[in-house]
Amino acid sequence: MTDHTRPLPPFPVAAFAVVALLPLPLIGLGAMQGGLWLWLAFLYMAVLTLVLDQLIPLTSGSAEGAEFPAADALLVSVALGQLAALPVAVWAIAGDSGLSALERVLLFLAAGFWFGQVAHPAAHELIHRPRRELFRLGAAVYVSLLFGQHVSAHRLVHHRHVASPQDPNTARAGEGFYRFALRAWRGSFVQGMQAETDLRARSSWSGSWPTPHPFAVYLAGSVVALALAMMIAGLPGLAVWVGLALHAQSQILLSDYVQHYGLTRATRPDGRLEPVGPKHSWNTAHWFSSALMLNAPRHSDHHANPSRPFPALRLPPEDEAPRLPWPLPLACAMALSPRLWRRAIRPHLAKWRPSPAPAKDTAP
Repeated sequence: MTDHTRPLPPFPVAAFAVVALLPLPLIGLGAMQGGLWLWLAFLYMAVLTLVLDQLIPLTSGSAEGAEFPAADALLVSVALGQLAALPVAVWAIAGDSGLSALERVLLFLAAGFWFGQVAHPAAHELIHRPRRELFRLGAAVYVSLLFGQHVSAHRLVHHRHVASPQDPNTARAGEGFYRFALRAWRGSFVQGMQAETDLRARSSWSGSWPTPHPFAVYLAGSVVALALAMMIAGLPGLAVWVGLALHAQSQILLSDYVQHYGLTRATRPDGRLEPVGPKHSWNTAHWFSSALMLNAPRHSDHHANPSRPFPALRLPPEDEAPRLPWPLPLACAMALSPRLWRRAIRPHLAKWRPSPAPAKDTAP
């Protein structure tokens, strides 16, 4: 096996493009023709990522100040690809596509993995972009996945309160994923809506027509998406669209769960929390999943520099920021078993907490 202590040089935007976009034509061909294409799409997303992460060395961070003009073009391509692939997948799974039952299951899994592991990181990058059209495209991806609340909660709540009890998307030490997912989904909706309401109350907008509340836009967009699902394949289409959305949402929540699990900011003598730093996010250095997920596993640098283009995100040294020994997709899979996850993460978490993490969760 290759020596994992020897880092690869930073890879260019073209490498991100190949790794992240290759599953999309496989999914499209699979939806139309079934057979081998669906197996290739499923194996790419579910197996190849983990195998290559283990066989090829860890990556280094990109050079400070590097500029990547093509980065936004890749984000737009992924987002548009997701918006086109979702209704096609719904038709192929729920409609009269001629696919067998097994092929429909493979397509559901492969498409859902790509929506959650590639389209989500791209949309996440877009909602941090200052250009309005890029922001709106990223929001459209989340709305199509019936998760528009993430657009507001991530920027206005998570980045402000991360690694504190005020952030619904920071998992507490010992908290199982399923308990966390319910708390995070509900909390991000409520706190995200309140943050947007407060922001509107503070704004000095003076036009003749009030702008709609963002959550009204999210909900209206979700209604349109579900109406499209009904038009494509009736009630089965509606069920499949919701199922794919929940599949993608579960991966978004798993990423949040793993990337901040058990990490907390200390309270200063004046009662204020310490600033967010590298030690408040888990990172991974595995090259293939980092390319697939557009460097989302370099999470500490993203929180320090939310507007930094994804190819330029740096990987902090292991003595400055927590680093998972597993690729992020594997860590997320482990988190589906709360007992396995607690047992595996406990020794790594202990290095970054002033006191040992709780040994048990009260519920899964």
